Amino acid sequence: MRAVVIDDGALRWEERADPVPGDTELLVGVRAAGLNGADMLQRRGGYPSPPGVPPDVPGLELAGEVLAVGRQVTRFSPGDRVMGIVGGGGQAERCLIDEAHALSVPERLDWAEAGGFPETFCTAFDALFSQASLGPGERLLVTGAAGGVGTAAVQLAHVAGSVVVASVRDEERRASLGALGADEVIGPDEIPSHGPYDVVLELVGAASFPSALDALATGGRIVVIGIGSGGQVQCNLGQLMALRARLSGSTLRARDRTAKASVVEGVRRHVLPNVAAGRLRVPVCETFALADAERAYERFEGGRKLGKIVLVAP
Repeated sequence: MRAVVIDDGALRWEERADPVPGDTELLVGVRAAGLNGADMLQRRGGYPSPPGVPPDVPGLELAGEVLAVGRQVTRFSPGDRVMGIVGGGGQAERCLIDEAHALSVPERLDWAEAGGFPETFCTAFDALFSQASLGPGERLLVTGAAGGVGTAAVQLAHVAGSVVVASVRDEERRASLGALGADEVIGPDEIPSHGPYDVVLELVGAASFPSALDALATGGRIVVIGIGSGGQVQCNLGQLMALRARLSGSTLRARDRTAKASVVEGVRRHVLPNVAAGRLRVPVCETFALADAERAYERFEGGRKLGKIVLVAP
């Protein structure tokens, strides 16, 4: 098979040995693989893959057809359409995925949409509901809302009956976020005047965190899952105490098999029915061939996008 390979910061389209599925794994012929900020970090050497995962083949999410299964697999068979999360290696013609981390692809999703679904929707679902316990009627702020996780979070919260405030710098993306379910779409400088917020999904980092904290409601929760603008901030702990607030951070990639399976199962039960009903969608900004990963990464880092950049097979 061929795979996108990180070689001293450059991306190569190279031959690699075909992977062989273990007892609980699926071998998937990859049709699409979404790009994420983690891939950009890994390319720069800042986010190494977990043990047992190809260290130089990026890709945390994929969609495709099952080619072969391990001897303990019970839920999927060759020929099934699947999508799911992996620790790496998704940006290749073939990839292994644990059965517990795979989902059936709803008929409504094409391959590009399915390839951009798993990591973003699993991350957003886990952060909003498992960690922040977002409830109906609560006011949510999503910073940097135009990206993959942001657009997923806006939709998930809207469907759950929350009041969604989406912050985005690019004015051209604001109408689209409103169409996805944001009740208010604001610029970063407007964050303080549109609070208080019961929950903040922090996707930007240092540039927006102080304003979000200042506008947090009593008993509010902040979940940090993105630090593209920097990871160092000054935080008044007394302010957190006075608000009886909770501050947490999260990544999905390094969790163990059981923890990831729990997130995927939550998405299967609570999110996929809404996809099947047409209440949730995957905005795909642009697609590129797997062999053209260099251009796709440049497009991702160029910003000014709504939703996902996705690599697709010919």
